Amino acid sequence: MLASYRHTITKSLTVCLCMLGVGLMQYPQLQKLLTTQETASVETIEAELKSESIQLNFLKQTPNFGYGNLIANWVYINFLEYFGDDEAREKTGYSFSPEYFEVILAQDPKFLAAYLGLSTSTSMYAGLPERSIELMEKGLKYLAPKVPEKSYYVWRYKGIDELLFLGDSQNAANSFRKSADWASQLTDEESKFIANISRRTAKFLSRNPDSKLARINTWIMVLNNDVDEKTRKRAIKEIEALGGKVIATPQGNKIIMPSKD
Repeated sequence: MLASYRHTITKSLTVCLCMLGVGLMQYPQLQKLLTTQETASVETIEAELKSESIQLNFLKQTPNFGYGNLIANWVYINFLEYFGDDEAREKTGYSFSPEYFEVILAQDPKFLAAYLGLSTSTSMYAGLPERSIELMEKGLKYLAPKVPEKSYYVWRYKGIDELLFLGDSQNAANSFRKSADWASQLTDEESKFIANISRRTAKFLSRNPDSKLARINTWIMVLNNDVDEKTRKRAIKEIEALGGKVIATPQGNKIIMPSKD
């Protein structure tokens, strides 16, 4: 019993020391960032990203001692700060996004919310859908229809990326079909709805691989997700570029589809 207690304490101290080490590495850069935030140059921002890259590489090579969830959450918070810094991203873009998710999903592949962030930031804003899909495929190896709950959404995110950013309607149809299969194993209303709409999307794509209507409906899926304001604006822009129209109403967005496909 005493040996087990000592082992637990040792593990906890080791993790804390690792996290403290990363924090100490980050502190000087954080202080510098706070004092130069308003006038930060591209060189300053890139130096910060280089420091962040060193920290992420450190986490990739350090055992998590059973604290993968904690590390994943911590890195995800750092990603949200990175993604939400509009001024910095206007200068350097979003190409660093997948570096965060490589660590997050390696530490906790069942972190469902992270997959939406991965799809949005890496496919839509960084323009790296192949990388997003690659990371999703790695994560899906650790998922099952009921582990975690509603894991079928990952197949939907993958299908969205394949259709909208790669134009790969065949693999997109397969991903939506897989989402339907997983969702159909649950009995709640949301899962039944996702199973139905995913199955219909897969069938439609199989029959109409080049359909504009299919792409509009997929952008509507993006719009209906719990997304940030800039993602919402991007989805509306894409829908209207394909011939649809989005009208804001008190009940939500009303979509007017084009008369012809």
